[in-house]
Amino acid sequence: MINQYVVFVLDEQRYALHLSVVDRVVHAVHITALPQAPDIVLGVISMQGRIVPVINVRRRFRHLERAIALTDQLIFARTARRVVALLVDRVINIVECAEQDLIVARNMAPAIDYVEGVIRLKDGLILVHDLDAFLSLEEEASVDRAMGAA
Repeated sequence: MINQYVVFVLDEQRYALHLSVVDRVVHAVHITALPQAPDIVLGVISMQGRIVPVINVRRRFRHLERAIALTDQLIFARTARRVVALLVDRVINIVECAEQDLIVARNMAPAIDYVEGVIRLKDGLILVHDLDAFLSLEEEASVDRAMGAA
């Protein structure tokens, strides 16, 4: 079976999400701060009248923080529980990978958080992001409380 992945970049490190969970990619827009949200949440934006939390992917993957740039992009994606927007440097392409060519993260190092596996390409590795594991249940509950209070 062939899977498709949306590949995005943070500081020249490539990451990917399953194409099946991605709704759209847009240029970064103004993000409204959300008081009482967990540190991983930059704020919220409105997408077609729906309020969507914006996730700080840089913080989650321990990249240096920086100001949002005009060239940054938002990936709207669906977890099992909600739609989120991921702020990334840029989306670069879609790649295909046979299921057997995905190196499962738990086979490499059992304690790798947020990463489902690794795709090995001729020009390097791409870390496949596990979107459902990205927010802990505690962070999910905190987002719900903060959005309810806003």
